[in-house]
Amino acid sequence: MKLNDFNYHLPPHLIAQSPSAHRDQSRLMVVHKSTGIIEHKSFHHIIDYLDTNSVLVLNNTKVFNARLFGYKKTGAHIEMFLLKQIDKTKWSCLLRPAKRVSVGDRIIISPDFFATVVEKNDSIILDFSFSGDFFSLLDLYGEPPLPPYIKPSNAQDFKERYQTVFAQEQGSVAAPTAGLHFSDDLLADIRSKGIAIDYITLHVGYGTFNSVTAENIADHYMHSESYTITSETALRLQSYLKNGKKIVSVGTTSTRTLETAINHSTPFSPGTFDSNLFIYPGYSFKCVDSIITNFHLPKSTLLMLVSAFSGFPLIKKAYEEAISEEYSFYSFGDAMLLL
Repeated sequence: MKLNDFNYHLPPHLIAQSPSAHRDQSRLMVVHKSTGIIEHKSFHHIIDYLDTNSVLVLNNTKVFNARLFGYKKTGAHIEMFLLKQIDKTKWSCLLRPAKRVSVGDRIIISPDFFATVVEKNDSIILDFSFSGDFFSLLDLYGEPPLPPYIKPSNAQDFKERYQTVFAQEQGSVAAPTAGLHFSDDLLADIRSKGIAIDYITLHVGYGTFNSVTAENIADHYMHSESYTITSETALRLQSYLKNGKKIVSVGTTSTRTLETAINHSTPFSPGTFDSNLFIYPGYSFKCVDSIITNFHLPKSTLLMLVSAFSGFPLIKKAYEEAISEEYSFYSFGDAMLLL
C-alpha cells in the first residue's frame, strides 16, 4: 500500500488540546470488523463489551518529565528533550536551538543541576551533574513531554492527566494514550465483574512521533522500543493462551508487545526485549483479539496498525464518521474499541 492511502484531512479544532473532564467519560467508538457496524458510546461503557473470558492487557510504563529548560553562561536559553539514558549521568538528547551549543558547553538548569555537552554528532550527549535522585530533579525542574500538536499555556497543568492511573515503571517520553481513559473506579468495576487485568511494560520512545516517509509503506524502517514481561505475567499470559481467553489489548504499544512476545521460542517468555515490529495491512494477528486505541495521526504507523486489525476500508469509514460526528483526536482525544 502507498503512504498517501493513510492520509486524511482533520479539521484543526478536532485536535484535543485538553483531556475530558473525567477520564472514563470520553467518547468511545465501537467498531465491529465482522459486520462493519459502528456504535457511539461513552468510554465507561467499555465494560459492556468485556466478559469473564476477556483479559485486559495494559502498558504500565510511566512518563517522566523529559523536557528541561536551561541557559548557557552567555544567557542563551536552551531547551533539552531527553531521549534515552546511556548511564547514570549521560543522556542522548535533542536540543533547541542545537546550533547554539558546542562540545564542552555547560547548560545550567539550577545552581546545583547542570549539563555538559560531551558529544555532538548524529546525536547529542549530555552529561548531567547533580546530587540526589535524577528523576526527582526532573519532577522539580522538568515539564511533561506533551506532543507538539498540544499547545498548553502551562504544560504542568497536564502532568497528572498525561499519565495513566496505573503507571508504575518510569521510562517513557510519551504516554500510552489509550490507557489514559481508565479511571481507578472503572478498573475496579472491571475487576469486580471477574475480568482479568494484566500489565506489560513498553517504554514509549521519541520514535513514536517519527513520520513515515517511504512511499511504499513496506519500505518503512520501524524504530525499536524495549519492553518487559515479568515472570508472573508471562505465566498468566501463557495460561490465557492455552485456555483460549480473549486478549483485549489496550493501545498500540501493548499490541506490538504482545504480537512480538508470542513469537518467542516460548510464547510470552519473561525478560526485557526489543521490538521493531511494524504492523500494517496484510499482517496476521497471532494473539490480540480486540484493541482499545485512540484516533491517530495521518500517515502514522499507528493508523496502519489499526487498519491491519480492522481492515483498511472499515477504518477509513470509521475515521470519516468520527470527523463527521466531531470526535476529539490524538493523545487527549476520544477512543475506539476495535472488535
